[in-house]
Amino acid sequence: MAAKKKAKRVGSATTPPKAMGTSNTTAARAAAVAKGSKSAKPIAKGSKSAKPIAKGSKSAKPALKPVAAKSPPPKRRAVAAAAPTPDTGTGVDVGVEAPSFDLPDETGAEVSSRDLAGHPYVLYFYPKNDTPGCTTEACGFRDALPEFQNLGVRVIGVSPDSSASHERFRAKYGLPFTLLSDADKQLSTAYGAWALKKNYGREYMGVVRSTFLIDSDGRVRNVWRGVKVNGHVEKVQAAAAALG
Repeated sequence: MAAKKKAKRVGSATTPPKAMGTSNTTAARAAAVAKGSKSAKPIAKGSKSAKPIAKGSKSAKPALKPVAAKSPPPKRRAVAAAAPTPDTGTGVDVGVEAPSFDLPDETGAEVSSRDLAGHPYVLYFYPKNDTPGCTTEACGFRDALPEFQNLGVRVIGVSPDSSASHERFRAKYGLPFTLLSDADKQLSTAYGAWALKKNYGREYMGVVRSTFLIDSDGRVRNVWRGVKVNGHVEKVQAAAAALG
């Protein structure tokens, strides 16, 4: 019995009992470890190492920069259509037949070009009664009227003012010659004295100071447009004297 027990102890020390399933368990654990290790673990979709290169990243081929769309041109402000320009007529020139007329004078009586046939006359167009330039011009013709009368030449002023305005203007400055009221600008247009004017950058229709000398045959002999008042009457007087 003692020898049997001793042998049993010796046997357990020198040859430990084999654990059942040890080899299979160890192999299974090794396989599991290998399967789940970092080196063998499949790269997860979307992980940093497998993450696809973002479009436009430095490592990727640089994409072409989108061309900025051209901004549409600024809208132009709508400009109101300009009012139609009144017909300014063709005007007259030297040698043409003087336009005919029938207009009221300062008293309202009608004066006709037919009444002037066979006699020379001066027809001068001015913008407005009792304004500085127009007053100076009228007084110049007033002062020179005796010389014109000696030459047999009648002096007639024309403006868009009314007959009543003409009467006041004549009385104020003692004007001894006829003033015609061309309220509808027909005669001014026919002579080309009603035209586009410019003043300090502003454009408008108005009377352009003009003078015409008509001979006894009813033809235009001299034309002055854009008249400068100073010295003008003397020029007209010299031309009238040259009619013969």
